[in-house]
Amino acid sequence: MLYAAVDLGGSSGRVTVGQLSGEKIVLTEVHRFKHEPVQNNDGLFWDWQFIIEQVKAGLLAATKLGEVVSVGVDSWAVDYGLIDKDGEVIGQPHCYRDGRTDGVMAALKQDLGVDYIYGKTGIQFIFFNTMYQLFVEKSTAAYLRADKFLMVPDLINYLLCGAISTEITNASTTQLLNVYTHDWDWELIQRLGIRKELFPKINKPGQQMGVVSGHGELDGIKVISVGSHDTASAVAGTPLPIKGNAAYISSGTWSLVGLELKQPVTNKKAMDFNITNEMGVDDRIRFIKNVAGMWLLEESLDYWAGKGEKYTAAELAKAAESLPKGAVINANDPRFEKPGAMPERIAALCQEMNQPVPSTPAEYARCIFDSLADAYVKVLDQLQDAAGVKIDSINIVGGGSANKLLNQLTANATGKTVYAGPVEATVLGSIITQMQAAGVISSLDEGRQIIKNSTAQEVFKPA
Repeated sequence: MLYAAVDLGGSSGRVTVGQLSGEKIVLTEVHRFKHEPVQNNDGLFWDWQFIIEQVKAGLLAATKLGEVVSVGVDSWAVDYGLIDKDGEVIGQPHCYRDGRTDGVMAALKQDLGVDYIYGKTGIQFIFFNTMYQLFVEKSTAAYLRADKFLMVPDLINYLLCGAISTEITNASTTQLLNVYTHDWDWELIQRLGIRKELFPKINKPGQQMGVVSGHGELDGIKVISVGSHDTASAVAGTPLPIKGNAAYISSGTWSLVGLELKQPVTNKKAMDFNITNEMGVDDRIRFIKNVAGMWLLEESLDYWAGKGEKYTAAELAKAAESLPKGAVINANDPRFEKPGAMPERIAALCQEMNQPVPSTPAEYARCIFDSLADAYVKVLDQLQDAAGVKIDSINIVGGGSANKLLNQLTANATGKTVYAGPVEATVLGSIITQMQAAGVISSLDEGRQIIKNSTAQEVFKPA
């Protein structure tokens, strides 16, 4: 039995199939593609038609390996598409880095009150949250024509099988879901003046949304709702211990630093620290805070490539290993939020902070890694303080978990043992959710044990 995972990130996407072999999951990546937002006179948009074509190409490649029982789709958070009453997708989804929400968050915090919004949703305040996107959408022709809005993975599910529904882990990132009732917060929505009828019903991971139809050879594949926010699937795919308190870091373009809790925490400390309570698989709470992540390095690589200097992240990480600790800056400084000349911004912040300015790409990489480790320490302290828990280890998953230097720097800075891997946590989380839906496994904890059997985690002790 093959299970297909469609995993979409902000700069690339992939389709992977998983198969249970004994007590291990064997993965085969069948398709990978790069994509980037497109800027036009109306703003910054995702290249939606290209993304859909690539998803279908990947699923078609998956069917060549055998019978695909089901497919699960996850992606980045907060972005959505609109469909009209005839079921047509209206235009292309906006990219969250578009400037259309500039200033909106501050205005709504002032109008509605920070305590009011956070007390209901438990979600951190970030300028691109869906709440602010829909608020500014109200004046557009697309909004007036729209019948429903669907988050990116739900929109793909809709195009595959016709289901109009929003999966809860991604719904929680909108800042429009009530963290206690697990339903849309209709009072907040009314106060924002957003049309109530735009909101689809909520579903949870593990539900079958339908079967693929109208797509030729793909027809008949079951569409299973998984943790459709990629971090939700990544956390599901993290082999956290059943006992003890382990933090996790989903390390990619963003670093999502968090704890897995049974209940949300919306106290004043959590609000002041701007910690988010997002829904997870199996009704777990992802008590998380965002850190800039590999975005700083990715943008720097693009900057140097534009000047004819081509490097890879792995090359610079290797070169940075032999360098002494240099500048440590605030990796979450607002100047780093949008695309652009990242090394120039890093240099400017170093000067403002009276830190030594890096002079080579390897020194910039070392600065980024040391700064991320420093940010992890601060965020983990905040998470533990707000939730009233003490952690004893850290699990790092995702692409960044292959960065041995950053793993060791994190262990050194936090004083905690770091378990690195799996790199493919998001895909594995999607697949064990599909396996549970198929009745092959009985619980999230059983799935995590299979993941632990399937991967070789590397251990980093604090030095």
